Amino acid sequence: MYRIYTLMQQICNIKKNLENCPCTYEPCDKKGKCCECLRYHLSRRELPACCFPKEVERTYDRSFEKFIETYS
Repeated sequence: MYRIYTLMQQICNIKKNLENCPCTYEPCDKKGKCCECLRYHLSRRELPACCFPKEVERTYDRSFEKFIETYS
């Protein structure tokens, strides 16, 4: 299992991703794991925090509708 985790870190640079992750949801276990984050949010018909301006992201409304409203 450790070897798989190490391999994933090489593919997905979690430390570097965390430097740019704007997610304010503190118990999030997907921070820095962009592929997991994107898969999770898309399965819920949402977009991840990085698709929204800071003031919108803080509302936790990450719906497609909010994205369209924000950028219309």
